[in-house]
Amino acid sequence: MTNAMQDKKRPFKGHRATHFRFETDEDGRVATITLDRPQKKNPLTFDSYEELGDLFRALHRASDVRAVVLTGAENNFSSGGDVFDIIEPLTTMQMPDLLAFTRMTGDLVRQIRACPQPVIAAVDGICAGAGAILAMAADCRLATPEAKTAFLFTRVGLAGADMGACGMLPRIIGQGRAAELLFTGRAMTAAEGYAWGFYNTLHDRGALLGEAQRFARNLADGPWFAHSMTKKMLEQEWSMGLEEIIESESQAQAICMATGDFRRAFEAFAAKAKPVFEGN
Repeated sequence: MTNAMQDKKRPFKGHRATHFRFETDEDGRVATITLDRPQKKNPLTFDSYEELGDLFRALHRASDVRAVVLTGAENNFSSGGDVFDIIEPLTTMQMPDLLAFTRMTGDLVRQIRACPQPVIAAVDGICAGAGAILAMAADCRLATPEAKTAFLFTRVGLAGADMGACGMLPRIIGQGRAAELLFTGRAMTAAEGYAWGFYNTLHDRGALLGEAQRFARNLADGPWFAHSMTKKMLEQEWSMGLEEIIESESQAQAICMATGDFRRAFEAFAAKAKPVFEGN
């Protein structure tokens, strides 16, 4: 790796966030982002939107973080945009400022989807509005039986088409179910979310964060370069036809076969040992 390339990478262990908590495990491989305004059920503000977008954008060049857990403090995920810090000011803005805001919020989803690390949402309690969008944007979602997920934009006179919901949610739970939730704004129960494929697993409240971090750690200790390729293909192939998909995956897999991790996995298998992946 050249010095110029090294300069573009940096460790995130010890990173200080202003509008949420950012912590890593001992070696920095798993980062946990905690939305931390529990007195209001962890709403988002203009500043937290912007800082989250900047963080996920910067994770492209992280030299240590291999997986990310996104959660909320004190038994709630997020109540969405803060009513008085965001929604009230939006009612007095002109169109150029409104469009700048909606583009900024959409960019947060774009950065979550584009960052190479798998993002695991750990959802408890209220998960509403923009909070539901953050959970939707994650690669995998774990929840408690108490999780209540609502895409409630129509409740405030807005379209369900917010931050990519009309494109992404049908791909996760199906067109009819997504249409119902986006038209009505009603809460999807945890049981529905699990049955419909929105949630991968359900866990007791006291075990949720630990389970999410263990899941993230397993991914971080695995072939994380290959995981980043899987995430890229999952995103890229949405708009492809079958011929493009097959060719794209042929190229992606050939790239992974050229890594040392592929050789290390074979050598470990031959030696009846557990592979140690290095990401190259």
